[in-house]
Amino acid sequence: MGNLAAVLMAGGLGTRMRSSVPKHFHPLLGRTMVDWIVAAAREAGADPLVVVASAATRDRFDGGDLLVSVQERPLGTGDAVRSARDALAGYEGDVLILSGDTPMLTGELLVELVDAHRRDGADATILSAEPPDPRLYGRIVRNADGSVARVVEGTDATDEEQRIREINSSIYVFRSQALWPALERLEPKNVQGELYLTDAIELVVRGGGRVHAHVAPDYREADGVNTRVELAHAAAVLRDRINERHMLAGVTIVDPQTTWIEPTVELEPDSVVHPFTILRGATRVETGAEVGANTVAVDAHIGAYATIGPFCYLRPGTVLGESSKAGTFVEIKNSRIGDRTKVPHLSYIGDAEIGEDTNIGAGAITANFSHYPGRPKGRTTIGSNVRTAIHNSFVAPVTIGDGAWIGAGSVITKDVPADALAVARARQENKEGYAARQRRS
Repeated sequence: MGNLAAVLMAGGLGTRMRSSVPKHFHPLLGRTMVDWIVAAAREAGADPLVVVASAATRDRFDGGDLLVSVQERPLGTGDAVRSARDALAGYEGDVLILSGDTPMLTGELLVELVDAHRRDGADATILSAEPPDPRLYGRIVRNADGSVARVVEGTDATDEEQRIREINSSIYVFRSQALWPALERLEPKNVQGELYLTDAIELVVRGGGRVHAHVAPDYREADGVNTRVELAHAAAVLRDRINERHMLAGVTIVDPQTTWIEPTVELEPDSVVHPFTILRGATRVETGAEVGANTVAVDAHIGAYATIGPFCYLRPGTVLGESSKAGTFVEIKNSRIGDRTKVPHLSYIGDAEIGEDTNIGAGAITANFSHYPGRPKGRTTIGSNVRTAIHNSFVAPVTIGDGAWIGAGSVITKDVPADALAVARARQENKEGYAARQRRS
């Protein structure tokens, strides 16, 4: 969608969150709240995109492709948008105005809003909604022809106006030629000297401009988040959206309400995800793979027809080959597990390369000595067709050749040749009658 800029208001602290973290930076499924709105604006084609931050939060937006303007003092929404004017100097076109606390907003709805704005030839268009409980949101008062006459704040509304179901979401699109003159004419209406965008709407109407409202089909998209209760509600809505998208694309999610999948995760058709699973970051699950209950995977690659969990933790850098297995109470980090290789249960595999068709016995640990200051991490290399036993430790750097066997309880500190049997443990000694003598003494 061409010739569309956006201004995102993200300068408030959100005191009702009862947090030292500014409201807009609370996490939601792998993104901050404000990142969800940025993603929606980008999806709608907004460019440039100006974030209005406070002096305290300005640095949090450095390093990206966003333009940043600073609202020096919190003087209301009208002042916040006015702070972005210099960043949009010379721009002529439509300007989306977004609030940084509406993470359920979608790019699709913003496209609908801008399309309606342009189709109606409006100077400004409000995104409105009709929630079951309008609470103290501003009400949209319409003229007989359906155009907007004014927006009345919920606290100022008469009894008749409070019965209006249509509310103002504080999301707008303006023609820039109508926006900036209206903002310049704003005057404070309280002792704090705050300036409000709703007054800009009234100024456009008084000047003979056309203001319309586009009703969101799903009122939740326009809902703001001000408390941790509302944050949890938004997270559930986003979770359900993501899970529905995957299920419609051919993924089996056994219990969507207990499955949390971040938006960057990729799931191929005919993969299966069991309850109480968390998939995060750049995790990818290929066709036919089955992720067991209570599994957590972060930036992991799960190969086709692999079997994971239950109660498995795949940390960043984990790559599981085709038809491999990472079983119950297994943790794997920064390791590559070959095709058809099995790590069935009760093992920690870190900084390792394991070949194909290998079986890792229960209780295996690969130790990389990362806790020694100044010493680089070593890697454990275990070849193909290797059979390790229970309670083996591998002290990196160490290499186990193809086809080798490892004796139970062995701590392996030296390389093991291919097809060899390695036993590294003290010989058992039985002292006859020792326990009985101790009991008599």
